[in-house]
Amino acid sequence: MTVRTRFAPSPTGFLHVGGVRTALFAWLVARQANGQFILRLEDTDQKREVEGSAEHLITSLNALGITYDEGPDIGGPYAPYIQSQRLDSYKQWAQKLIDAGRAYADPYTADELQAFRDTAKAEKRAFLYRHHRPENPPAWDGTTPLRFKSEPKEYSWYDEVMGDLHTGPDVIDDFILIKSDGYPTYNFAHIVDDAEMHITHIIRGQEFISSQPNYLNLYEALGLAFPIFATMPHIMAESGNKKLGKRDGAKDVLDYLRDGYLPETLINFIASLGWNDGTEQEIFSRDELIEKFSLGRVQHSGARFDEQRLLWMNGQHIRALSLDDLYARVADFWPSSAKEAIEDHKKQILTLVQDRLKTLADLPILTDYFFVTPTPDWAMVADNKQLAKLSTDEAVALLTATHAALDTSGFDSESIQNTLNTLLETTGQKPGILFSLIRLAVSWAPFSPALNDTLATLGKDATLQRLQSAIDAQK
Repeated sequence: MTVRTRFAPSPTGFLHVGGVRTALFAWLVARQANGQFILRLEDTDQKREVEGSAEHLITSLNALGITYDEGPDIGGPYAPYIQSQRLDSYKQWAQKLIDAGRAYADPYTADELQAFRDTAKAEKRAFLYRHHRPENPPAWDGTTPLRFKSEPKEYSWYDEVMGDLHTGPDVIDDFILIKSDGYPTYNFAHIVDDAEMHITHIIRGQEFISSQPNYLNLYEALGLAFPIFATMPHIMAESGNKKLGKRDGAKDVLDYLRDGYLPETLINFIASLGWNDGTEQEIFSRDELIEKFSLGRVQHSGARFDEQRLLWMNGQHIRALSLDDLYARVADFWPSSAKEAIEDHKKQILTLVQDRLKTLADLPILTDYFFVTPTPDWAMVADNKQLAKLSTDEAVALLTATHAALDTSGFDSESIQNTLNTLLETTGQKPGILFSLIRLAVSWAPFSPALNDTLATLGKDATLQRLQSAIDAQK
């Protein structure tokens, strides 16, 4: 069997982590088996479609490196891959059901259907449409909904994630196949498309599991073999007690990239939402995920979205990049002060701050002072818990001693470190006090790399000038 998986989103908004995980897991299954991964756009609900959403979905997948082998923008042997362009196919499959006595025209108005529901509610029983099938429905002419004529029965099936599942006949009902506007419902269209495109694995979210018995009933009516099913548990908000929503971080996946997260990080992090390989390993390359992923190790329960873990993981992936690769990726993140800086100087600075970057967007605050002389801000000293213990005179004295020591020091990193160590002895200060004070005096930034490397990169003249400016600001 050639493994063929698909991601079939509706173009109704941006792509968030839940959708990415569904696409990613399907992509991993296909790549692991040297199969094909297909992108299909399910746009049968025209009222909910958002302009530009289809393009956004394609851009997002490509940005993350979740490449597909067939899709709406690249074609393939089973094109078109947009449901609104496949209406004739659905009508042909619908006619098969009509001819077999397994579909009928729905003659009821919305008011009549509501009356049926109200009666069921008053009698405290579940509403089932099949209890109200018309005895002599009219021939279907496409102006009314077409309904599936179900055959309620028990079902037992295996889900690659959820395991053995079972339902009784009461959950099966007559559902709409084609709406009065001529468009198929998801319940019908995805089964037809999967059959025609020879999809072997159906990987989708937990919200569809309650509809599965109806799908199985339709597979049988169409004479189709069941594919392999895998149901993904919900991604939960950080609180762990509700499904992740937009307010909890389910934002546009492209926003994460704009905020300085790496595609590799997002792939690694999203893969870990509900899956692990059974070891303590947390950082995975794309190739490692393809090698180690299995649906059988996806957990049944919801996976908690942890923003801090995502941030930590991004730092790990940034540190794993080569200098040239990192330099290429931060092209749009440099501070404006670096505009005229030469490449070698920027790479030298990037080498210093790489270990401190949590996101690429941290680059300006970590590097701006290398390109432009900052204005002394002694309020930062007062706001520092350790440095606030120093009087102004004590702080100025320490900076004056530092200026004198560095003025006669060699200015490579090793020589500077030796000078700093000697200063600790002569001043009797702790590193957390002296080094923090010097770091602020030359950068006036909340973060900076190792002090000796920072000073060496700034150079002797700039370092001494900044120390003197800090001293003068208190005179």
